[in-house]
Amino acid sequence: MTLDSSELPDDPDTLKALVREQAALIEAKDAELRAKGLRIAQITTQLHRLKRMQFGRSSEKLTQEIEQLELLLDDLHEGDGESPAAQPQPVAGEKQKPVRRPPPASLPREEIVHEVPCACPKCGGELRRLGEDVTELLEYVPASFKVIRHLRPKFSCRKCEAITQSPMPSLPIERGRPGPGLIAHVLVSKYADHLPLYRQGEIYERLGIDLERSTLADWVGRASALLSPLVEALRKDVIASDVLHGDDTPVPVLDPGRGRTKTGRLWTYVRDGRPHGDAHSPAAVYFYSPDRKGEHPARHLNAFKGVLHADGYAGFGAIFEKGGITEAACWAHVRRKFFDEYESTKAPLAKEALDRIGALYAVEAEARGRGPDERRRWRQEKSKPLLDELHAWLSSTKSKLSQKTDLAKAVRYTLSRWKALTRFLDDGRLEIDNNAAERAIRPLALGRKNYLFAGSDKGGERAAAIYSLIETAKLNGLDPEAYLRDVIARIADHSINRIGELLPWNWKDASAKLAP
Repeated sequence: MTLDSSELPDDPDTLKALVREQAALIEAKDAELRAKGLRIAQITTQLHRLKRMQFGRSSEKLTQEIEQLELLLDDLHEGDGESPAAQPQPVAGEKQKPVRRPPPASLPREEIVHEVPCACPKCGGELRRLGEDVTELLEYVPASFKVIRHLRPKFSCRKCEAITQSPMPSLPIERGRPGPGLIAHVLVSKYADHLPLYRQGEIYERLGIDLERSTLADWVGRASALLSPLVEALRKDVIASDVLHGDDTPVPVLDPGRGRTKTGRLWTYVRDGRPHGDAHSPAAVYFYSPDRKGEHPARHLNAFKGVLHADGYAGFGAIFEKGGITEAACWAHVRRKFFDEYESTKAPLAKEALDRIGALYAVEAEARGRGPDERRRWRQEKSKPLLDELHAWLSSTKSKLSQKTDLAKAVRYTLSRWKALTRFLDDGRLEIDNNAAERAIRPLALGRKNYLFAGSDKGGERAAAIYSLIETAKLNGLDPEAYLRDVIARIADHSINRIGELLPWNWKDASAKLAP
């Protein structure tokens, strides 16, 4: 409520009462805004905690709780948008973000010039230009379709009547004839943006284009087949590495014969030597299997020789026992067990374990970016004494705990895997944890929530193939849609012997050379 100065009362007592009423109203509004700001901060903190837990354990109830909090947080922010004049007061400890950022300089600009009268509106005198004020608005241009017509004129020879015509360029998909840009957009929308095909069809329908889900599905299948040589080359390149991170995640798959879904698995193997300055480009490859039997990772890694970062999955055990592949265990996995115990019981021993593991991560933060030899020397000097103390403390603590408690289980788990957990001390190429693989799994977890299920085992294999290209492009700083658009346009005519030229890191180099 605003006051019109022309309507203010002349009586001092009435005026004082009006001022007190306004002050009370302002105080109530401030209290409401502070409460809303505190509520937003609490929900944001709770969301961060639940999301950390979500990738540590599987829980439908946990996912639903996260979705509900996301909706509640959106609702609170939308409420702020309805009252643009009302800005909540900053909550103690809450980091204030910039209100406005300038639009990226790379975006095209459209200028609207607001002309002024030719003469001064006050005296009619001649105007001279002083400069200009520029206000930039970030606008959205809705997606659009266009039809590309390939015209191939025919010519006949006046002498011999032979007909000459340019050949038709190879098309990614003959039936339906979608362009490479449209195919790339469908793939990225489904596998990177987690938008199922039926929802994409609804969006295209609003734009006046009728594309059935079956048509889109046919394009996805054909594109997957077209890209399969490139996916195979990517997998061979990654498996030829000497250090990998491995992990897996469940994915529901339709099982028509039983009238319900079964649980398949998507496996990932990641090469990422950036923390120690490795010259090889980062990459992630994915495989699908209908179950979690140990024979699947054994097949995936049949040609691999080196060190594999992994969690405690027993299926990897046979691989390590066979020889040729050495295990590097994950301290993040260990830390999560103590963290869950501390969150539920506030046990001082769990807190001490967390503090000791945190000291190891502090050393790793300082070692990041150093070369392998320097990292090894740094760890031997800084981390080894901490690990010796931690091992002695765990051994001492183990005898004091009831063996049935979760805390005792966490201690036993850590001690039983000690050799694999400390392997990073002697090899500067290794990491302290398997977080590289867990990061590669997260997009799949988001997609799983949106897809509800894969249509078949074949659909799972297609997903693994396309995920490999998209996530590797992202690891190399590429726009996956731009990358796939160009690759799909070229791959049909590209020599199979030079397929490596289309791998994301080689494509990145080629596009950089073409940019000038």
